[in-house]
Amino acid sequence: MASAFALRGFPSFPANALSPQFKFRRERRAAVLARSSNVQEPRPTNVQPPVKEKNPFPGKLEADVVVIGSGIGGLCCAGLLARYGQNVLVLESHDLPGGAAHSFEIKGYKFDSGPSLFSGFQSRGPQANPLAQVLDALGESVPCASYDSWMVYIPEGEFLSRIGPTEFFKDLEKYVGLEAVREWKKLLDAVLPMSAAATALPPLSIRGDWGVLSTAAARYAPSLLKSFIQVGPQGALGATKLLRPFSEIIDSLELKDPFIRNWVDLLCFLLAGVKSNGTLAAEMVYMFAEWYKPGCSLEYPLHGSGAVVDALVRGMQKFGGRLALGTHVENILVENGRAIGVKLRSGHIVRAKKAVVSNASMWDTLNLLPADAIPQSYQTKVKETPQCESFMHLHLGFDAQDIPEDLGIHHIVVNDWSRGVDADQNVVLISVPSVLGKDLSPPGKHVLHAYTPGTEPFGLWEGLDRRSAEYRGLKAERSEVMWRAVERALGPGFSRENCDVKLVGTPLTHRRFLRRNRGTYGPAIKAGEATFPGHSTPIPQLFCCGDSTFPGIGVPAVAASGAIVANSLVSVSQHSELLDAVGI
Repeated sequence: MASAFALRGFPSFPANALSPQFKFRRERRAAVLARSSNVQEPRPTNVQPPVKEKNPFPGKLEADVVVIGSGIGGLCCAGLLARYGQNVLVLESHDLPGGAAHSFEIKGYKFDSGPSLFSGFQSRGPQANPLAQVLDALGESVPCASYDSWMVYIPEGEFLSRIGPTEFFKDLEKYVGLEAVREWKKLLDAVLPMSAAATALPPLSIRGDWGVLSTAAARYAPSLLKSFIQVGPQGALGATKLLRPFSEIIDSLELKDPFIRNWVDLLCFLLAGVKSNGTLAAEMVYMFAEWYKPGCSLEYPLHGSGAVVDALVRGMQKFGGRLALGTHVENILVENGRAIGVKLRSGHIVRAKKAVVSNASMWDTLNLLPADAIPQSYQTKVKETPQCESFMHLHLGFDAQDIPEDLGIHHIVVNDWSRGVDADQNVVLISVPSVLGKDLSPPGKHVLHAYTPGTEPFGLWEGLDRRSAEYRGLKAERSEVMWRAVERALGPGFSRENCDVKLVGTPLTHRRFLRRNRGTYGPAIKAGEATFPGHSTPIPQLFCCGDSTFPGIGVPAVAASGAIVANSLVSVSQHSELLDAVGI
């Protein structure tokens, strides 16, 4: 899984190489998510995302399926469609693929822009991570370093939190108390047996039509039955709560310890953008299975999170898919009530024979459509869907000389439990991937990404001129909580004045470079009150994938959503053949 802590044959595209555009843009200085140097917003001429399209892309201006956006969900969808033999074209407005998961480089420092806490890359088989299943289907892999801990700074103290079934008990006993140990054990005893039911259906088997009865229900009925037999009557009863809020499981167990409830809220928020009373129990059960079972570990791609994007692009292009960078979609075209292609900002028309798939958010997708083509009820539902807040980002490149040699890759700072983990300026996540990936920074240096996880109010920034003194002042003020967290994690040897690279990103940065409505993390949909939308839309031949669709926010979820759309666009027999080919 990956949390916020935590996201296709044409002569011009060799089957064993990335597109020429992709290579060229990787080799030059990357466009930056958090575009300011020395905590200053750069000049506008240096920061506008590329939208000029003298030559849109090699190949015909048509495809079987056109995918808007190259986030993890869009790339998973496009890769599988190419694997199925579909002519697929991905259109990306940015000059780098990956969406919120893209990486960029400045002065030899390679920065992650989004997710950095991963697990399950090496998993295989029916219960594997959805992203791992897609990579396996594409014949790609991502070299990773494994580790088992992250540093925690909370009001109760500072400790190295280890994943696994026993290590966390020691931390709880030392820093919280025996009652917390008892309640944590009670929670694990109740949740871990449910994981068999939660993972019995491989994500790659699911599709959005009645064919799912063949590819999922009938195919995996024996494993589903076996999982319910294994957990027994009590476990089977608990499994019925998988589609309810995780807080209902906590309440049913009568867990009262404040730390345990706060800790679970924190894990839920990092995974799904909402606390335990809004997080689907199935998501948390899946996470517990990956983090708290014997032999579990966390993983980080040795070449950064961009290596995940690179692998998906390689896999897609290996099967003949195309990727067009710096290609901004202005509108989705609707004729006779059906989505038939897109219009680019350059004025070019790209036709889609079978479908258009939007990997944009639900709000941004709505803005691409002609208003008279969408039922008013659908427009209203999208507009009324609550949003998670946005982010503050801090990217640093600095000398490692006076930094502790045993520095860990991940750190989390919680300033005040009483404010809630979803309060602004209260939780800061820090990743120092160069402690594991040695090519991510120049020799003797470290690269760091700190951020507030979807808690920065967009309203504070709305309407500000990015070149104004007011904007610069607010950046300095709102980034201070991240600076203090970094100083706490790195120790007295760190000096903010001596950093080689200092980049501060705001919700406005998030909106501009990721083209996210109000810079949002995604829909704030609470389990038990509403469900994430499916992947079809009221417009035939228009589909959606990504964090605005089922199963929701997070890298495993968006990978699954992309796979579901791809599966839905091919026949049941093709889908079943793929499942046979990858051994699930």
